[in-house]
Amino acid sequence: MHQTVIEMNLPEPNTTNSSFEDEAELRDLLLFSTGGRVFAVSTGDAEGTAESQQPAPLPLAPAPILGVVYARGRMLTLIDPVALITGEASESPTVVPAIISLRGDEQLSLAADAIGETITVSSTDISSPRDDHQPEPNTAVAGILRYAGETITVLDSSRLFHAAVQRRERRRRRL
Repeated sequence: MHQTVIEMNLPEPNTTNSSFEDEAELRDLLLFSTGGRVFAVSTGDAEGTAESQQPAPLPLAPAPILGVVYARGRMLTLIDPVALITGEASESPTVVPAIISLRGDEQLSLAADAIGETITVSSTDISSPRDDHQPEPNTAVAGILRYAGETITVLDSSRLFHAAVQRRERRRRRL
């Protein structure tokens, strides 16, 4: 059997060191405020919002978990972003003014005093969450954004639950 060899002129692969991660991406963020601080979460992670819910407390829950709420047809674990960042339990609210429900199997939501606008920023505008005052960085913080005179803590919704539960585990006394 006779075999024919066909030569193809393909372009050379790009061997430069630039990658898509090095390039700036535009990010849509949903702003919200609570406890006198401004936070943001990716609009792709936010499923929707709800107003005025009273969380049902969970016994022995870590400080960032306020309880569960019913919103958008699901039972959601309600997380207090301020307690998540500071590690300090805030006063348990009788009613949470606004709730941001998040997409995902963990069925999470964020407590807010007010829902803000949606903004589009470059990923290069979000700085590293490293803080020299904390021995280890908070894994729920994706970065810090300075926008319109505000310092905005950008949350990583994929790490919220782990960060909330991890704080509880660190405080447990070992015998």
